[in-house]
Amino acid sequence: KTMGRRNTSLLSLLCLVLAFISVSLVQGEDAYKFYTWTVTYGTLSPLGTPQQVILINGQFPGPRLDLITNDNTKDQIGTYTYFPSTKLHKAAGGFGGLNVYHRSVIPIPYSNPDGDFTLLIGDWYKTNHKTLSQSLDSGKSLGFPDGLLINGQVHSTFTGNQGKTYMFRISNVGLSTSINFRIQGHMLKLVEVEGSHTIQNLYDSLDVHVGQSVSVLVTLNQPPKDYYIVASTRFTQRVLNTISVLHYSNSHSSASGLLPAAPPATDYDWSMKQARTYRWNLTANAARPNPQGSFHYGTIIPTKRINLANSAPLINGKLRYAVNSVSYINPDTPLKLADYFNIPGVFSDNSIQSSPSNAPAHLATSVLRTNLHDFIEVVFQNNENSMQSWHLDGYDFWVVGYGFGKWTDASRSSYNLVDALTRHTAQVYPNSWTAILVSLDNQGMWNLRSAIWEKQYLGQQLYLRVWNAQRTAANEYDVPNNALLCGKALGHHA
Repeated sequence: KTMGRRNTSLLSLLCLVLAFISVSLVQGEDAYKFYTWTVTYGTLSPLGTPQQVILINGQFPGPRLDLITNDNTKDQIGTYTYFPSTKLHKAAGGFGGLNVYHRSVIPIPYSNPDGDFTLLIGDWYKTNHKTLSQSLDSGKSLGFPDGLLINGQVHSTFTGNQGKTYMFRISNVGLSTSINFRIQGHMLKLVEVEGSHTIQNLYDSLDVHVGQSVSVLVTLNQPPKDYYIVASTRFTQRVLNTISVLHYSNSHSSASGLLPAAPPATDYDWSMKQARTYRWNLTANAARPNPQGSFHYGTIIPTKRINLANSAPLINGKLRYAVNSVSYINPDTPLKLADYFNIPGVFSDNSIQSSPSNAPAHLATSVLRTNLHDFIEVVFQNNENSMQSWHLDGYDFWVVGYGFGKWTDASRSSYNLVDALTRHTAQVYPNSWTAILVSLDNQGMWNLRSAIWEKQYLGQQLYLRVWNAQRTAANEYDVPNNALLCGKALGHHA
């Protein structure tokens, strides 16, 4: 029975991964790309202790996907990751890098680098992911992670030639902890964030929050030797470090000297100020030839305003996490199928309010009704003492404002309505707010969730139902005839 449950879990993960690959990964200047992935459990020792991890084709992390955008993935270019979003599988692996390159006919706003490196950085627990799930189910927190990894290892080496420039694609694939990234003796030129070409500012170090990705150019312009690459946890009482090496190909000296210094450990103001310096390059092309700034998002009046406040209540004596007093629970019938087949009794559009509630926290399947082609303002109000990170499936959005304290109408005066980045994950600092603008041009059920996995697992998520009365292929594809149906969707046909 244990083997059967294990195989069922891995089969579900494999189906999710293959579905993602089949609909998302397309190359413009070649044919469609297809991948055969075998997903298994294996035993590795990322932090020196043998433990069960998820392998894809025997690899941990999984295979890196290098793709070229085309008209079907036309709005995507840049550095991304894939990962299992079911249960707590991400704590065991199953993630990998996903790099989408530009078509040759669409220029990028910098010279082609001489090479690039993908760095998947994240916190890691030695405890088995099933044991971690049981801990959360019992009402206990995951606690502090055991270490940090880069590409599944404690130590890595990245080799380049002196005088050349390389792209470092940095993603935070962890469960809970913001990180700071830096390279001894080298500046980081930020050029892209989750599909947005940026104004190319130089930084000594960069904060990368859970679920986020950035691309930087690094020129090997120092004397030929080895240099430390450091990632460390941010805003934690105990700081975890992982150290790798930038190796000049003509080096004969090991890395030495002091590690490059991190920003002050609890300086949220430093981090927020850095985030505000991330600006859209308005004249650069994205995946299409028109400039990123051709869509003047700041001149559009929102049709709906949503204010989401997160909290950490006790419900039935156990720790849960909530949004506007609602802690999300999964229904037996997937929401997408219930919406598509119009199945009653699975969810309600009024299961969560669009503003904070003083009602006691409770469990529900949280669905918030919006309409196709709405342009919405969403304010994330973080009333907790820990970092928050929010991700929206199916969309990117403009991050127009950050601020400490409570958001008010007057906070809009600080919004960046000209050159804010579009991205898919935004951090919210403790006892602070972050505001985003979203153009809802993608019909369907879309998950809006905390990227802090403990909080997502215990209820800090909801679904946006982007609704339109008319079902057409122009708005949304039909459910495939071979789709696996379950719950109340059994017996329905597309």
